[in-house]
Amino acid sequence: MVTLTETASRKLSELMSQQASPVAGLRLSVRQGGCTGFQYGMALADSEEPGDWVGEFGGVKVFVDAESAPALKGVEVDWVESLENTGFAIRNPNAVRSCGCGKSFETH
Repeated sequence: MVTLTETASRKLSELMSQQASPVAGLRLSVRQGGCTGFQYGMALADSEEPGDWVGEFGGVKVFVDAESAPALKGVEVDWVESLENTGFAIRNPNAVRSCGCGKSFETH
């Protein structure tokens, strides 16, 4: 379904350890919006929801709801640091078109 690179797992683990309240993992989702049709959602989650797909990478759990799963199949989440951009990057093999900011996409 979804994978996290080792770099992304380390960064998420670091971010999760800095939170005041316990964090169960990362919730990855899609919703209608953005300039090309769908928009990614990423948030720290306090629990698994019924029907979630759950994966674990380097001790970090990732949750994907059933509605978002088809658009996220095969997605890789990475952490990048460069002069132009620092943050999480999503590589989606289902995207036939993405906007310039990389935060929204279109599928078939």
